[in-house]
Amino acid sequence: MATLEIAGPDPGRARRARRRKDALIGLAFVLPCLLLFLAFRFGPAIAGILLSFFDYTIGGGATWRGLDHYERLVDDPAFWAALRVTIVYTLISVPLSMVAATGMALLTRRAFRGVRFFRSVFFLPSVTSIVLAGVVFGWIFSPQGPWPMLMGWLGLPRDWLASTALVLPAVAVLAVWGRYGFDMLIILARMHDVPKETEEAAVVDGAGPWQRFWRVTLPQLRPALFFVAVLDTINSFQVFDSVYVLTGGGPGRGSYSLVYMLYDQGFTYFDLGYASAVGVALFVLTLVIALVQRLIFGGKNT
Repeated sequence: MATLEIAGPDPGRARRARRRKDALIGLAFVLPCLLLFLAFRFGPAIAGILLSFFDYTIGGGATWRGLDHYERLVDDPAFWAALRVTIVYTLISVPLSMVAATGMALLTRRAFRGVRFFRSVFFLPSVTSIVLAGVVFGWIFSPQGPWPMLMGWLGLPRDWLASTALVLPAVAVLAVWGRYGFDMLIILARMHDVPKETEEAAVVDGAGPWQRFWRVTLPQLRPALFFVAVLDTINSFQVFDSVYVLTGGGPGRGSYSLVYMLYDQGFTYFDLGYASAVGVALFVLTLVIALVQRLIFGGKNT
């Protein structure tokens, strides 16, 4: 005689239902912050893109202009001059920052007494206000500061902030000082992941310190260097505060960057539509350069 079996509850289904419930509860807690983040992060960006197609004044109306602002941008010599300044500044500051960060990471890689203190000291500029640092560096580069005195002893030009050829290296010094500590931590974290066995094998094979770094350590740092290069390039293309504090875009627009032009058009001339077009162009240029950097560094590790 056949017996009738009553199937019990499916434990797998109960676990899945419990996971969905937990996920929904977690999403309910996170959703308000997520909506605020999306609104304040992407909302202004979308509004800026839309604004670039209009003539708009604060307290006034908006007039559709289509692509007129972008056509004006292409024909504007001030835009191309600001782009040249931004690119030159980036070519100076990004390699200097990466070299300084890699050097400091190598110095603080090994464990020795006080290594944590030195790492903290090297990282301290990264959490210092760049405006406050700009005031200090403004005094350093001023005619009464120590920099012109040092340059005079070395027989080099003294007043860098008054020279159109040397003002960007001066601004880059401030940028490198404020940025290399953060880059150092990223590179240092990657250095700690380099297998020690590989370096020990290189030592056994008779490789010197420079050969070990160039042949063993540096290839392992490619993902970290790519990440640092992209971040530093974005920061360099967005340079404003150090230029504003140190030079005000001078001398003779020798440090007049793209973001300073955006600020000028938006808050000096109140041409908000054209300023938004400059911002969109800046975003596109930054994205293109990041993709180019990815092709340069290449490899599966990036």
